[in-house]
Amino acid sequence: MKNFDAIVIGAGQAGPSLAARMVEKGMKVALIERKFLGGTCVNAGCMPTKTLVASARAAHVARSGAAYGVNIPGEIAIDMKVVRARAETVTMNARNGLIGWLTGMDGMSVIYGHARFEDPKTISVNGETLTAPRIFLNVGARPVIPDLPGIHDIDYLTSTSIIQLDTLPRHLAVIGGSYIGLEFAQMYRRFGAEVSVIEHGPKLASREDEDISDAIAEILRAEDIGVHTDAGNIAFAGNGSGVSVTAGSATIDASHVLIATGRTPNTDDLGLDAAGVITDKRGFITVDDRLATNVEGIFALGDCNGHGAFTHTSYNDFEIAAANLLDGDDRKVSSRIPAYALYIDPPLGRVGMTEKQARQSGRNIMVSTRPMSRVGRANERGETKGFMKVIADAETKKILGAAILGIEGDEVIHGLIDAMNAGTTYPALQWSVPIHPTVSELIPTLLGDLKPVQP
Repeated sequence: MKNFDAIVIGAGQAGPSLAARMVEKGMKVALIERKFLGGTCVNAGCMPTKTLVASARAAHVARSGAAYGVNIPGEIAIDMKVVRARAETVTMNARNGLIGWLTGMDGMSVIYGHARFEDPKTISVNGETLTAPRIFLNVGARPVIPDLPGIHDIDYLTSTSIIQLDTLPRHLAVIGGSYIGLEFAQMYRRFGAEVSVIEHGPKLASREDEDISDAIAEILRAEDIGVHTDAGNIAFAGNGSGVSVTAGSATIDASHVLIATGRTPNTDDLGLDAAGVITDKRGFITVDDRLATNVEGIFALGDCNGHGAFTHTSYNDFEIAAANLLDGDDRKVSSRIPAYALYIDPPLGRVGMTEKQARQSGRNIMVSTRPMSRVGRANERGETKGFMKVIADAETKKILGAAILGIEGDEVIHGLIDAMNAGTTYPALQWSVPIHPTVSELIPTLLGDLKPVQP
């Protein structure tokens, strides 16, 4: 049996950084990863997909050149092999960087293999047993495959396998109208495929306010993407050219099918029962406000704990654990203000409550919206789709939430994220002097237009 001060299982966004911090403190640490260092973000998520998004945007801008006085003769051709190779290069550079960083540390043992609990302090991997007083789980999540009629009779893609495509689908059917599915839908439409989005629920991006969801659908339809909401009785059947997809009253002849209906945590094969670690009914590991499980010495970070499904929330879990366990701090998950982005083009940047959530909270709220067509930078760039929206508490003057669906919305939202984390009231922001011409310069104007609404 090998003894360590800590064992980290999973090398996503939280695990490696936490392991490195512990090694810096003089601890002996085992970092166990059954596949690739970097987790979903580096290998199948943010880095490759946003690289693909960039290629798709380049194609879109090239096709739009004439509107800007830039004439490109002939059709815009997409070389999917080059597109895929570029994404793979970005992934491999990041992964290899992690390998060099982690394996070069004295006190760090990087072990590739499938880890399982033998008891609350003991892990088996590759036929060996390891023990430590503290064990950290950063095992992530994977695409969930719904049990839909005919799904097991077809070859379908997931968000992991689709990034390996080096040919262009004739017609891509995207099952699921949430964030991952929508990004791939627009991306492949811009590459030149026909695309249909099929969503069982009544609207796309269901956690957003209805006006945001409607605007997202309008953006996609403007690029000739088929949007099918309220699509009941989704089913699949093979045909001569690919897959026949039934969605309510519609039938779609697709060459490829992407299943993007959510993710499930990688907790079903860790031997959690042997350790006595509790999960919820969906398999997410139950943790307290400081990321501790019900078993002393065992912590869960990242996607597997159900407190965020983003790279930045996973990394923040590392920051919370490191601050509390290594720096004598007392940081809590509940102090985190939720923020995220949807990387269609234009992107959606979101922070805090939606208007619906704010109304349901019983607060007296104020709301302001501004179309991107009234933003100078958007007009200058010829990208005026979407709008800005902010929600504030009428009594405390604190900003409760915001959504910026529009050009550079994923960057502009950070001004409001920072203000909310600092506890700044919205009147204070109205006196800032922004840079012109930017999208962010409209934030004080947006706040100045806040009006009371009925709860």
